[in-house]
Amino acid sequence: MSLSDYDELDKRIIELLCRSSQGSYRQLAKQLDVHPTTLIQRVKNLEAKGVIRGYRASVDYMRLGFEYMGLVSVYADNVTTVQDEIAKIPQVISIFDVTGESDCVAWIACLDRDEFSEVVKEINKIPDVHKTNTSVILNINKDPFTYIPPILGER
Repeated sequence: MSLSDYDELDKRIIELLCRSSQGSYRQLAKQLDVHPTTLIQRVKNLEAKGVIRGYRASVDYMRLGFEYMGLVSVYADNVTTVQDEIAKIPQVISIFDVTGESDCVAWIACLDRDEFSEVVKEINKIPDVHKTNTSVILNINKDPFTYIPPILGER
């Protein structure tokens, strides 16, 4: 499916829920100027299609104390298996399957330097990992969890 498969109301619902999923269906329907039943039906349809995969709070992990964040570029054979093993590490926020020099990039968040070092070592111990190259994140200037794509045709 592509963006053109969704009508204006679906796109407005997605954007509204991306901005904040708090509030009742009645409140959200009022903002969209539709009947609550229509909204519920559309949301359930978007969930069934896998477009909306869940609802959660937007948390600032750095303010919680996870100040040691990094991007670990991983060079490996059998990348799928390596990615599956990396995904089991609790400090891994995300794994990106990438092109370029490395085979994947893991985004990690740790409470302190010792934990950060241990996670990188744990990744390096995974069979088929040849090497890693770690970049420490100093600041996050645009939080990827607040990204809302221009689905309504805005640029």
